[in-house]
Amino acid sequence: MTRAHTGPAGDLSYETLKARQRAIRDGFPDGVGLRVHRAISWLQRAEKEDGDLDASFIFYWIAFNAAYADEVKDAEANDERSVFDGFFGTLTSLDLDQRIYNTIWKRYAGEIRLLLDNRYVFSPFWKFHNRIPGYDDWEVWFRKSKKRIHAALKDRDTRMILSTVFDRLYVLRNQLVHGGATWNGKVNRQQVGDGAQIMSILVPIFIDLIMDNPDVDWGEPYYPVVD
Repeated sequence: MTRAHTGPAGDLSYETLKARQRAIRDGFPDGVGLRVHRAISWLQRAEKEDGDLDASFIFYWIAFNAAYADEVKDAEANDERSVFDGFFGTLTSLDLDQRIYNTIWKRYAGEIRLLLDNRYVFSPFWKFHNRIPGYDDWEVWFRKSKKRIHAALKDRDTRMILSTVFDRLYVLRNQLVHGGATWNGKVNRQQVGDGAQIMSILVPIFIDLIMDNPDVDWGEPYYPVVD
């Protein structure tokens, strides 16, 4: 199956993914076709928000959600993060060229490391500040988390890296979607900017890998088109 071309920076864009989708979509099962179509549509919307980091991140998250959501698994899972962790397991098992790992390695010195070093997207930090018992040692957890990431990078454990990065991004997602942050607020610009940039790089690869493997059981998308 023909791989989408990359842009000048080596990153996939809406235009390249859409061109590829148009060329091969007739061979997609209905569920995969709908999943890819929706994810690419939100990717297009996210790319239009260069001047609004909050909107950009939220739209990229919707694109990600459209790509991974599985109605059956979501109903069975205890939390949303376990569902996209399973999605990462499928992606990494199919990513024979290690496109995800190589992208993470390339970007680790920048946005990804800064995000992982940012306590404001670390869930135990907020549980401690919300006086939830059992989180007084959140700093110990934080240091251990960073050590695990370094080990995962060395071991090329892409699933572990993705799960940790998106655990942080999920905290950021909750801050924005649940009204826990001010739009365009000065106190959270670093993590929003880093988060939007990471999503802009990884989500297109996820979509491209789905198109590489349309016969894999990606699950049932939410809200199928009903006549």
